[in-house]
Amino acid sequence: MFTIDTQDEALEVIERWRQRWLAETGAHWAVTTQPEGDPAGRIGLRAMDTQQGVAEAIYSTAPAFRGQGVAPAALEALASWAFSVGFHRLFLRHSAANPASCRVAAKSGFAAEGTERSAELHTDGWHDMHMHARIATGKPPDANRNG
Repeated sequence: MFTIDTQDEALEVIERWRQRWLAETGAHWAVTTQPEGDPAGRIGLRAMDTQQGVAEAIYSTAPAFRGQGVAPAALEALASWAFSVGFHRLFLRHSAANPASCRVAAKSGFAAEGTERSAELHTDGWHDMHMHARIATGKPPDANRNG
């Protein structure tokens, strides 16, 4: 989690995102609820591996837009685009203490895969992280298969 407090900090973040796009390791977009509308959040891919066709989906929604379906719609659009350009698997992680993110993942077709214990340091300490994934075929995970 990071904050942007100045225009210079915002420009630095945008430049890092631009460099990741050029290197094909990340992609970030603003989310609006209408063309030319106010920013409602952001959506992106990080840890992109174009050879393997795998990436981590990331998203956040501005407080004023939460609970309005913005994040699931953006995540669905991102997944549709990613699969159309050749990605095979998208995954996402969120704090186990964030049930709203769990609902976003489920609404967007990302199946729960498990919990990473004490996996990420947040400002209030270590959090368990839920892992979800979606594959291009859209088939649900095989519950009868081990490992």
